[in-house]
Amino acid sequence: MKEENEKQVGLPENAFRPLKPGEKYEPLMSPDKTYPEVNLWSVTWGIVMAVIFSAAAAYLGLKVGQVFEAAIPIAIIAVGVSSATKRKGALGENVIIQSIGACSGVIVAGAIFTLPALYILQEKYPEMTVNFMQMFISSLLGGVLGILFLIPFRKYFVKDKHGEYPFPEATASTQVLVSGEKGGDQAKPLLMAGLIGGLYDFIVGTLGWWNENFTSRVCGWGETLAEKAKLVFKINTGAAVLGLGYIVGLKYAAIICAGSLTVWLIIVPGISLIWGGETLNAWNPEINIAVGQMSPEMIFKEYAKSIGIGGIAMAGIIGIVRSWGIIKSAVSLAGKEIGGKKTAETAERTQKDLPMKIIAFGSIFTLLLIVLFFYFDVMQGNLLHTIVAILLVAVISFLFTTVAANAIAIVGTNPVSGMTLMTLILASVIMVAVGLKGATGMVAALVMGGVVCTALSMAGGFITDLKIGYWLGSTPKKQESWKFLGTLVSAATVGGVIMVLNDSYGFTSGQLAAPQANAMAAVIDPLMNGVGAPWLLYGIGALLALILTFCKVPALAFALGMFIQLELNLPLLVGGAINWYVTSRSKDASVNAERGEKGTLLASGFIAGGALMGVVSSILRYCEIDFINAEWLDNPMSQVVSLIAYICLIIYLIKASMNIKKNK
Repeated sequence: MKEENEKQVGLPENAFRPLKPGEKYEPLMSPDKTYPEVNLWSVTWGIVMAVIFSAAAAYLGLKVGQVFEAAIPIAIIAVGVSSATKRKGALGENVIIQSIGACSGVIVAGAIFTLPALYILQEKYPEMTVNFMQMFISSLLGGVLGILFLIPFRKYFVKDKHGEYPFPEATASTQVLVSGEKGGDQAKPLLMAGLIGGLYDFIVGTLGWWNENFTSRVCGWGETLAEKAKLVFKINTGAAVLGLGYIVGLKYAAIICAGSLTVWLIIVPGISLIWGGETLNAWNPEINIAVGQMSPEMIFKEYAKSIGIGGIAMAGIIGIVRSWGIIKSAVSLAGKEIGGKKTAETAERTQKDLPMKIIAFGSIFTLLLIVLFFYFDVMQGNLLHTIVAILLVAVISFLFTTVAANAIAIVGTNPVSGMTLMTLILASVIMVAVGLKGATGMVAALVMGGVVCTALSMAGGFITDLKIGYWLGSTPKKQESWKFLGTLVSAATVGGVIMVLNDSYGFTSGQLAAPQANAMAAVIDPLMNGVGAPWLLYGIGALLALILTFCKVPALAFALGMFIQLELNLPLLVGGAINWYVTSRSKDASVNAERGEKGTLLASGFIAGGALMGVVSSILRYCEIDFINAEWLDNPMSQVVSLIAYICLIIYLIKASMNIKKNK
């Protein structure tokens, strides 16, 4: 009896390692039994989580260019609510809550990396039209396409490769859900950190008690260094970004920052030194000043960032080449199932997917809806443009599905932005070749990019949900079916949030700069207007990505750092360093692991609380309720106060993470 109970509350010993010949993985919920999964409770809470975290993730993503995965905080909340209401057998329900709610982060990533660029370009081209339905439909159809394209790959990534991929995001979420079955109180530190992080970022975003950035311009010599040598140091001191850095971890945070520091400390000053007296406007005719007269920020925006864009595009191509074998095997498996060949294991509850015939029909139907959307709304009735567009979207979405899933499985980070940038470059070049140019062409390319970006983001995020379900013993068919509802809710929410945030801040301001969307706009603007794109800079970035890959350095992370603002990358390094410190102080590996888990909970609280209060701040600003004193924020002392508050926040995260309960 004791052995049976043990089996009920803890993952099997072989959960995270490759299986031996003849060995089988037995999930927490037995394949031979049925459990409460889809019901009014789980669906309702899943929808609530999708709405809340869509709004929070949209705000944070538009601020820092990276979207946190909502899976962990949603899992913690699901466990907390089920524990508080003393629901029995809630594990299956919590998986569904997490799966529906996690649509928020992936749909947001797909939408905010591309669609805000419509608003950005509208300032320059007033004839461009932007409306809610464009954002909603492109996000919805892209998300549905991502679900359908991923399902044939589920068995390969989730079951066949058991123990070979670490699945960091899925591992963390699974452990949280398992802790709920153990009666753990992990929701308490999350709630406390959420309150602290939310209050901290609310003070910055709404009350303006201190500056959100600390920069080297705080003193006279820093100003001189920025003006003469084009060297500047900046760090965002927000709670949400600090938490994001903790979860990213030191390794990838360091690589991202290495890319950022390469640009800001070497490339930007180097461009000024070499071409200081020249007016480099071949790629942007509106530039009318010499490079030496530009600020470091302007040199970065106009020139240096393009090197990162080239690197990201090449990293995506490398990913496809590496995944080609996976693509062929998954297509072959899907073809066999459509032909009626089924294995005995598919009869098990925990291995039942949606039938391949439904996947095939659903994919064709979704692509037809995209054709109609493109023809009537985007391409203005041009059949040739519509056919070319749908071919690009379908082929790129399918090929890059494995890249997205592979990235999530290995490092927990989806390179969707780089793949979307390559999509935009291809789409712009090809659409111009078939006669679609100017403002109409920009709208078309961005909407196409939005569909592809959302599809790939969904594919990467959904593999996490399916892996969680595999470890715990959920029914894949139910996860797959109800994922569509979460996609619908999240797409509607993010479309509305983007409109509110644009009206509140605008996407070209320093407060909500939408770095990814600005990069997308910078790519297609010259291509759609007959202006020479910076192919030389793209080429340098692509070559750098190849060299980094040869040296076994993750090229995507490095290239991402090269085009995201320095002040948004350095906090990732601080958070990653805290993660390393917390998990390496003890000689006892189990103590380090427990501290790391608690730190993850606290960091998730910072992210959720900070981002949610950021949404509250934007709503207040939208209602023209503003408590910020601009004169105080221009005073260097506001940055000094910011640094002091940031240090206090760091100390709290370290101390609270290391303060764990002794079991013995």
